[in-house]
Amino acid sequence: MKRNKILAFALAAVLALGLLSGCGGGSSGGSEASGGSGDGSGGQPAAAKVELTVVTSYGGDDGNRKNYENAVAAYEAATGNTILDASASSNEEWKAKVLTDFQTGTEPDVLFFFTNADAEPFIQAGKVVDVGTIRAAYPDYAGNMKDSMMAVAQDGKTYAVPSSGFWENMFVNTKVLADCGVAVPGPDYTWDQFLADCETIKAKGYAPIACSLFEVPHYWFEFTVMNNGTLDSQLDVPASADDAAGQKWVAALNDIKDLYERGYFPVNTLTATDAETVQIFADGDAAFLIDGSWKVNYFVDNYGDQLGDYAVSYVPAKGARTAGEAIGGISMGYFITKRAWDDPAKQAAAVEFVRHMTSDEVMSNFVTTEVTALKNGASPSGLNELQQSAADANANITGVIGAVQDTVSGECKADLFGNVQNVVTGKMTAEDAVNSAVALN
Repeated sequence: MKRNKILAFALAAVLALGLLSGCGGGSSGGSEASGGSGDGSGGQPAAAKVELTVVTSYGGDDGNRKNYENAVAAYEAATGNTILDASASSNEEWKAKVLTDFQTGTEPDVLFFFTNADAEPFIQAGKVVDVGTIRAAYPDYAGNMKDSMMAVAQDGKTYAVPSSGFWENMFVNTKVLADCGVAVPGPDYTWDQFLADCETIKAKGYAPIACSLFEVPHYWFEFTVMNNGTLDSQLDVPASADDAAGQKWVAALNDIKDLYERGYFPVNTLTATDAETVQIFADGDAAFLIDGSWKVNYFVDNYGDQLGDYAVSYVPAKGARTAGEAIGGISMGYFITKRAWDDPAKQAAAVEFVRHMTSDEVMSNFVTTEVTALKNGASPSGLNELQQSAADANANITGVIGAVQDTVSGECKADLFGNVQNVVTGKMTAEDAVNSAVALN
């Protein structure tokens, strides 16, 4: 915490000097607008202090919440502007609210959101500003980023400045595994080994897999799809349950059904929230948890005195896939809305906020093992044992691909994952679930 506070003050001082001197930050995202005034106003007189409404997924339980608060405080101290934060935890309800706000005209000035198909509704509605337009007025906007790693929308334009990227893999509770005599999985972990390990763990009275099929079945779906296909075909979307991609999805759902029927999920998996199932893993009542890179900092912040009980490992593989192949990418970034861009009082402030939040210095405070689009790369320091475990696991990753769920419509995704419970309990066939979902895509 002391380090974060020191960093926040340091960032504030650096940013303030940049604003006062008119010197652009280049790769570090400092202020420099076209026209040479250095006040971020494109050569116009400095605007009065303003309030910016900002929505992000750095809600109260996010592992990077403290880093986000420190970065916002540094921006406010350096500029005199005020951030009205309306962040919440990233889930389907949060996504839906963001989209509803755009539809009702109550969108924020700056939005930290997904850069995939989830963003298309407000992009196609002309509610956010593309990076090319912003660079016409602020040439160094996102100048510290690799353009090749910035997400491209369906219209061929880039709208978001990327943050750190994600990976999804399997966390293991090493204490549970040790009690069961099960080895921590390595990069050659197979599905058959996994099933045998789960049976051993179940016999010892633990839940083998921590997962809420009620709230977050998508982690297991992505990897079971890959287990029934290949890395290269992961993003293929079916037209029906009968084509090649559809057969993969059907097989994936049936694999999840098999795990459910074997009793490897928690007894309340059909009603428990994600937070509840993560807690049983953290408390040592479950062995395996598929989640993302963001969960590392969650454990650091909430279970810092028992980090030795957790490690990042590999999702078991079958078929053509190897356990070293994972889901990953840079799926989120900062958007500037038309609401802020068209407001002379807010435009420069919004640009400066995004540049600050995506600067090399600030990004390095958010990154431990994540990937970034920074030209200079991030510079995290002082990794703890769980972070080092993640870094070690990532060193053995042989391939990364995005999530197929991010390529379909929200309606398709909601229908598919909503029917996972029906499939595992035998109320619906996997074929019917796939056909129902793709009909909505």
